Amino acid sequence: MAWYRRLVEEDAEGEAGHGGPEQVAANGLRLVVAGALQSAGDQVLNAKTVLPWLLYGLGAPAALVGLLVPIRESGSMLPQAALTPWVVSRPRRARVWMIGATGQGVASLAIAAAAAFLDGLVGGVVVLVALAAFALFRALCSMAAKDVQGRTVPKGQRGQITGLSTAVSGVVAVAVGLALRAIGPDVPPEVLAWFLAGAALTWFLGVAAYAGIREPAGSAGGPTNSSGWWADSWDLLARDAPFRRFVTVRALLLVSALSPPFLVTLSARTDHGLLSGLGAFVVAQGLASVIGGRVFGRLSDRSSRLVMIGGALAASTVIVGVVLVVALADGAAAGWLLTVAYFVISLIHVGVRVARKTYVVDMAEGDQRTRYVAVANTAMGVILLATGAVSAAIATFGEVAALLFLAVLGLVGASVGRTLPEVSGRG
Repeated sequence: MAWYRRLVEEDAEGEAGHGGPEQVAANGLRLVVAGALQSAGDQVLNAKTVLPWLLYGLGAPAALVGLLVPIRESGSMLPQAALTPWVVSRPRRARVWMIGATGQGVASLAIAAAAAFLDGLVGGVVVLVALAAFALFRALCSMAAKDVQGRTVPKGQRGQITGLSTAVSGVVAVAVGLALRAIGPDVPPEVLAWFLAGAALTWFLGVAAYAGIREPAGSAGGPTNSSGWWADSWDLLARDAPFRRFVTVRALLLVSALSPPFLVTLSARTDHGLLSGLGAFVVAQGLASVIGGRVFGRLSDRSSRLVMIGGALAASTVIVGVVLVVALADGAAAGWLLTVAYFVISLIHVGVRVARKTYVVDMAEGDQRTRYVAVANTAMGVILLATGAVSAAIATFGEVAALLFLAVLGLVGASVGRTLPEVSGRG
């Protein structure tokens, strides 16, 4: 597995409990391929860029557009604690991921069919229903992927695998974005249907990659609290202080996730063309993934905690700079700088995502890792809805007010993040 050793810095001492160097390398390559395929599909089935464009092209009511991100993000997080008893009862978690990926592929095909054959309210509703199904299956993948990675790959390599998958998907996103730009500023739904069908294929290919993973069998378990998953989740948050602190920090790191739409809106007001058109948005996200995935993957293996802290500080600093630019610069200069800010925030968000995924995998073992992932994501589903509602309400006073609110959240997150224990690294 020479390719793996060229891509990932290995720690031979940590490989003994994961099947030895050759098995770790084989599993690691399959995880990179499957993760890259899933992330590439995500770049097309994007609730912030492609799907809003699709609903607009279908002539769906504008109100449906506002439901896309909540359904996609919270829909994949909220069910996870409830799904935990079933997931931990499966001794082979790779099979859980394969079920989730297959469901995402089928849901993507349903959205492609809506793009090709439907329009108006009916088309919009079908897209939302299929997206809800997609999010539910994504919950299974989210829970299983971190557990499989923890079982098959030692500390010191996990962040690099996540980063490599992100970087490869970024290359795909850049190619897709350039193709969309070549089509022109107006991409019709019929054309998007082909891109969405191609995205569905990435999940089916991901299933094929996962099928070859040699995963050590774990003992089947169930909820640790006889009162059920809700009581078990609440008990975990109440009693496990380090985990509760991680969830708190993760909530405060939403600055890099929620600020890009406000940057886009501000940029549109400057009446410049650098961020105009669907393709440009996809290219910017893809470049951020290409650059950030590799860099932040290695850094997260050294200290995912510091990457999260640095990401929060950097995002808040950029946002404060944007506010100053909007207040002081003329239209042309503000437009150019907002374009740069959009890319930088996207890059920071890549780092934050890679770091928090690495942190939660490294901080626990076995079924406890599955519980951590599920409870954290369910809590984040609730927090995301609440934070999004607050920032939207503040945005009624203007994008600048909402951005300042998010910047303050990031600064508080960096401060609280300093209290997190160090769980990554090779030592």
